[in-house]
Amino acid sequence: MQPSPVKFTIEYPEKLSRLDLLLKTFLGLLYVSIPHGIILGLYAIALFFTTIVAWFAILFTGKYPRGLFDFALRYQRWSNRVSAYMLLMTDAYPPFNGRE
Repeated sequence: MQPSPVKFTIEYPEKLSRLDLLLKTFLGLLYVSIPHGIILGLYAIALFFTTIVAWFAILFTGKYPRGLFDFALRYQRWSNRVSAYMLLMTDAYPPFNGRE
């Protein structure tokens, strides 16, 4: 069994911005959750259907198609970055993609 190529790390910040903390606390729902949430919600719907396709592909071929795996991986990365930002683990605003 091969180890998973997926890694999740969050660098411990030496200092967090107090202004960003206030903005995230009081306005985080508006400027992070709404735009990211809408797009991630649509992405999740697409992911649901691609997961069904991937299930059948795995059932018949025994392999997870690389494109479908990458699609799911990008969703997970993006979702984790938004969650880390909203849970005050990082000051880096999450990008609108799931790339490295």
